[in-house]
Amino acid sequence: MKTIRFVFALAISWFALGAFAQTPPYGAPISLENAKKAAAAAAAEARKNNWQMGIAITDPNGDLIYFERMDNTQIGSINIALGKARTAAKFKRPSKVFQDLLAKGDNFTYLLGLEGAMPVQGGLPIVMDGKIVGAIGVSGATGDQDSQCATAGLEALKK
Repeated sequence: MKTIRFVFALAISWFALGAFAQTPPYGAPISLENAKKAAAAAAAEARKNNWQMGIAITDPNGDLIYFERMDNTQIGSINIALGKARTAAKFKRPSKVFQDLLAKGDNFTYLLGLEGAMPVQGGLPIVMDGKIVGAIGVSGATGDQDSQCATAGLEALKK
């Protein structure tokens, strides 16, 4: 019975994650200039709302390109921001996808053991010219607030 449940859960998760199967291919890593631009916009959004954030920008492999920690940001947000960015880069999807699947119940608890996946919102892939060039991860407030700042970082790259 456990084997059947596992297979069923695996099949459901592949279908759920399959919605992102047509994600863009990886491209050359984001430039330092663009990484700083995205981080600055995320930090500006945080300051506007009086939130303290850690902001990580990675390349497509999930390796750190740039990191900014605002004054008084909790120390734990450093690794969390980086983990969110790495998740978004390596799995070509927002880290919130994993969080949403976990919320569906026991059939998705295997995601907690998925190496390199942080199931917490606030990590987004960075797509430029139709290719994933990296990711942004933000941590320091609520998940929704982290995502709001990460989205502001992405929007800055469209200008």
